[in-house]
Amino acid sequence: MAIWLTLCGAIVVIAYLLGSFPTGYIAVKQLKGIDIREVGSGSTGATNVLRTLGKGPGAFVLVLDSLKGVLAIALVYWLFTFNPIQNYIPPTVDAKLWQPWLITLAGLAGILGHSKSIFLGFTGGKSVAISLGVLLAMSWQIGLATAGVFAVVVAISRIVSLSSISGAIAVPIFMVLSHQPLPYILFGIVGSLYVIFRHRSNIERLLAGTESKIGQNLTTEPEQTT
Repeated sequence: MAIWLTLCGAIVVIAYLLGSFPTGYIAVKQLKGIDIREVGSGSTGATNVLRTLGKGPGAFVLVLDSLKGVLAIALVYWLFTFNPIQNYIPPTVDAKLWQPWLITLAGLAGILGHSKSIFLGFTGGKSVAISLGVLLAMSWQIGLATAGVFAVVVAISRIVSLSSISGAIAVPIFMVLSHQPLPYILFGIVGSLYVIFRHRSNIERLLAGTESKIGQNLTTEPEQTT
């Protein structure tokens, strides 16, 4: 049992490290030679990369950040299917019950890593793209439904933060309506609340009517991300 718990713990740590990989920071540093945390919103996520470098790099970072979430969950599936590891699964462990909980922990670890990257002094992005990747790996239907909510809201409002918050609110609703396992529902609640919390300064600007829309430059000072 000790070996099995160690393997599960290692998966969660690796998921955090995957989330911590600073895609946006590296992209902007390499292409423009600046620290993205010092421009725009101060976030290292795809939206701030879009504002700083344009659509191409922004889309590139969005895809890579989403893939970090997919890989974090793929590691859990691998742990339960890789034949050499099967010998270390205790007979008392029910994989059908254990796997959703480990997926939830790995997903949350990846989300935390993205916003609190160990490689950037525990700063980072707002965990939207990586959350989408986690959702797609958990349940591609819920992932696509969440992306659909985001797309509809952004098409109407042209405000990325509002679209991200709307998608976050929709996740636990989709989880409940589709009768997902309890761990996934808890992931939807905790993950969504965390993403919304990361957007608290955006919410203040939304209420004040000063939040930037797509195509506008962000005129506010870089927000505190620590």
